[in-house]
Amino acid sequence: MKSILSKTTLGVARLGLVTVNAGVLLLGCLISESSHAELPQTESSQTESSQTESAAFELASTQSISRESNVSEPPASLDIYQDYLHRDIRDDIFYFVLPDRFNNGNEANDNGALSGISHGGVDKTSARGFHGGDITGIEQKLDYLASLGITAIWMTPLLRNQAIQKDGIAHHGYWIVDFSEIDPHFGSNDDLKALINAAHQRGMKVFFDIITNHTADIIRYSECHQQDGQFRQGLDHCEYKPLSTSKTEQYSPFILDEHADIKVPEWLNDPQYYHNQGDSSFKGESSLNGDFNGLDDLNTKNPQVLKGMIEIYQQLIAEFKPDGFRIDTVRHVDLSFWQTFTPAIIDYANRQGIPNFHVFGEVYDTNPHHLSLYTTEGKLPSVLDFAFQDVAADIFYRGKSPLLAKQLFEQDVLYQDEDSQADLLMTFLSNHDMGRAGYFINGSGLELTATEKLQRSILSHAFMFLSRGIPVVYYGDEQGFTGDGNDIDAREDMFPSKVNSYNDNVLMGTSATTAEDNFNQSHPLFMAISALSQLRKEHRSLRRGVYQPRYYQASTIQASSIQASSIQASSIQASSIQASAIQASSIQASSIQDSIIQDSAIQANSGMFAFARVDETSGEEYLIVFNSGNQSASIEIDMTDKGEPITAIEDVLKTFKAAGDLYYNGLPSSNVDSSHLIDVEKQAITVSMPRLSYGVYQIKR
Repeated sequence: MKSILSKTTLGVARLGLVTVNAGVLLLGCLISESSHAELPQTESSQTESSQTESAAFELASTQSISRESNVSEPPASLDIYQDYLHRDIRDDIFYFVLPDRFNNGNEANDNGALSGISHGGVDKTSARGFHGGDITGIEQKLDYLASLGITAIWMTPLLRNQAIQKDGIAHHGYWIVDFSEIDPHFGSNDDLKALINAAHQRGMKVFFDIITNHTADIIRYSECHQQDGQFRQGLDHCEYKPLSTSKTEQYSPFILDEHADIKVPEWLNDPQYYHNQGDSSFKGESSLNGDFNGLDDLNTKNPQVLKGMIEIYQQLIAEFKPDGFRIDTVRHVDLSFWQTFTPAIIDYANRQGIPNFHVFGEVYDTNPHHLSLYTTEGKLPSVLDFAFQDVAADIFYRGKSPLLAKQLFEQDVLYQDEDSQADLLMTFLSNHDMGRAGYFINGSGLELTATEKLQRSILSHAFMFLSRGIPVVYYGDEQGFTGDGNDIDAREDMFPSKVNSYNDNVLMGTSATTAEDNFNQSHPLFMAISALSQLRKEHRSLRRGVYQPRYYQASTIQASSIQASSIQASSIQASSIQASAIQASSIQASSIQDSIIQDSAIQANSGMFAFARVDETSGEEYLIVFNSGNQSASIEIDMTDKGEPITAIEDVLKTFKAAGDLYYNGLPSSNVDSSHLIDVEKQAITVSMPRLSYGVYQIKR
């Protein structure tokens, strides 16, 4: 059987070839020419698949059904992107922002309170200081976020902090002393209510970043500190003392008189509710019981602490009506705490009239076995997917094999239980702790052109938006911010900055610097993300569809192995593997790293991979194809065992562009028209794509 499809927009210098049984041309999305980059890994671990591909698909199918039956769906007559209250979290696109670095809407509050512990710290020339951004500033930029396609805003903590501590200034909001009111550097309780109301009127959700692990650093230890609270001579921290320490050798906590009642609610001022064991080394038991960089570590095994924290956040829900919580430092809290806290919070929010209240946690770990512990035993619906971030950076920035994506998604079954599943995971490329995508790209050590760097970022964002999970855009990435590293070096100002170490950065996709206002809606990354947002919104299966693997080519992981002519000696870890032997559907990462591919055709295709998003109810199917390699390549995808016979293929990106809806990669679409014949008789799709490109195709059966 043959089918005739009319295809347009083959794109000048952006030609992607797709044939069904050597039949027809379809458009693929060329991002740019670029080279691969190898970056040293940080806090990463190589994960191995513990489930077979068939088991993964089988359970993934059931997870889609179970989720659909447990969420509050909007009335059919309402646009889900206006009805924030009932919208499924999988339909959302998040924007993660530090209010202090985003937009200054009220200069009068730049220095916080008029006096006291929450006063001071403004230093607009220092990367550590308060810079003046606030809640009102975010409200002023809601239309900017809407243009980007954002449907949910996640802000770093807003509650009242100790403004200045020994190791810095609380521009980030994680040093809380009062859990009942907003830090005056950011505004007031009324300012936050106004922001939430304005966001809701635009159909946007607002998420709070919350902390249960610790408070600000108020408690002192007689063994470490003088009576004035300063460290004893020769000390700059309090060494951790394990649980086995005898009572006579344990720390003796005390609080300065002026801080005796500084924390709210009042029970937080009693040292008995804290571990009081000194600073964490982030190893062994100290990871749970030690003070996080000196912050007072709550004993979350204590029933009164559990009860008190539930009450704190129930009160915040009652007062502000947020749409969900991101929870900080989850793995540093006792697991049993989450088993009670999270269900109690979600149930309370539901009773307050927030039917789809969503909670996700920060578990800073790249191993899905460790991450999934908190969504199953820990009763969290979701966590930030650090494993996804690591794999995306490996493939698109470090030039490693796309098989890493296959192995990652095969482990999605680990997250499955009655209230959590892999498509609820929060996927991201950058954050305020580890650094930006642009920083990872710049750190490759390769001499990449400015265009090549930009297009790697665009391609990785496409991967985040088109694969399973809920995408999280880190503020400033849409303006090409790069940063000099992690932590404060990844927290640049969107408004004109006075920090020299920020202003000397070379941004991607623009000649501007952070010394200027950076809310440019014509920036190529802004346009790319905006278009990806629109694409995701228009096609339900790109948000809800079950992941199914379609093509992964065995290859070496090193970027240099993608070169057709040679392989660098540094990538040669073990003996050669003949191309004819590379037929297995799954190869462990360790064997990939120890192999050399000798067949040049396989080398050329090693950056190509494809997966589908399939709606299990309607059968709607989208094929997503990526070429992460540094040269053009072709692959053939056998579709004979993937369902009913194919009758047609629609190029979604071509249709999207032809309809005049935004730009899909920051560049205008071509106006070249062409018609072609598709032969679907043998049910095999051949895709030829330029280097660093992607395509989205609807498979019709």
